[in-house]
Amino acid sequence: MSAYERIADLSVTIESIERRRYVGETTSGFERTTTEFRLAGDGVVGRGEDVTYETADHDALVGTDPIDLEGEWTIAELSTHLDGIDLFSAKPPEKETFRKYRRWAVESAALDLALRQRDESLGGLLGIESAPVRFVVSTRLGEPPTTDRVEELLALDADLEFKLDPTPDWPEEAFVTLRETGAVRILDLKGWYEGTDVDVEADPELYRDVFAAFPSAIVEDAAFTPETRPLAEPQADRLSFDYPIDGVESLRSLPVEPGWCNVKPSRFGTLESLFETIQYCQENGIRLYGGGQFELASGRTAIQTLASLFYPDAPNDVAPRPFNDPEASPPYPTSPLTPDRDGDAVGLEF
Repeated sequence: MSAYERIADLSVTIESIERRRYVGETTSGFERTTTEFRLAGDGVVGRGEDVTYETADHDALVGTDPIDLEGEWTIAELSTHLDGIDLFSAKPPEKETFRKYRRWAVESAALDLALRQRDESLGGLLGIESAPVRFVVSTRLGEPPTTDRVEELLALDADLEFKLDPTPDWPEEAFVTLRETGAVRILDLKGWYEGTDVDVEADPELYRDVFAAFPSAIVEDAAFTPETRPLAEPQADRLSFDYPIDGVESLRSLPVEPGWCNVKPSRFGTLESLFETIQYCQENGIRLYGGGQFELASGRTAIQTLASLFYPDAPNDVAPRPFNDPEASPPYPTSPLTPDRDGDAVGLEF
């Protein structure tokens, strides 16, 4: 049986639904808002985090009644039922992609609850032993770009690894300093983003510099334009994609067969799409690593759990919350993150 087939027939009893809002500052200079969906039944609670980026979409939930999901379901039945429910009934989302973010919150909360009602972990259900999770720290160089934060973190922990977002205004000395650290594992060109605060133009000079300066690093979300295609296409084995990936078909439609895929569960919306995509990548030689979206609550634990089961040794962008919290101070957690070895973890926790 596939991973999803094992999950699909899980029974879950939902007696009530609540929501909790979280707000926190980030090291990327913006205030993050998320909403955690809490499904309760049989004396336990399952949690799933809606990582929709626009605060207005979370504001629209205030004062509205929770969706009606009370009853006994299988995970597959509940997912089918959700196909007919508008999770943004108060007002349409700022971006259509956010519908999948909220769908993931509800479905992951249901899975978490189903596992807790069985007093079982996801790894236990799937017959996969959780493993320590290697993580990278995702950070930006700021404006004007400076390597100060990377150097400060390495001074505290020389074994840290990084995921960085190159931009055309990176000075030559930044490339030199970062290359010499030997700690950069992923470079996110953000070439597929549109209409966001983090869009980066497809600059062939930037692409040329990134590929040359970091010859063994993963390069994420390179755009394919007439100018960048000749640079990116020969690098397919170390290319990865994140923003456009929301299921198997999106992988098949890429301009190249990539060597890597960044798994951000909320982009998939449903548990079925997530686990089908993981299986597709495993069967087609596409290596995996996990990605985060500034989760403030249970969502962070969920992505760490998935990493511990399916791609623990990859450069996972699932660093613990203190690395994204400007108010946090050393000492910081070290990589790899160690799972619960006492056998007490249940639900989407390891």
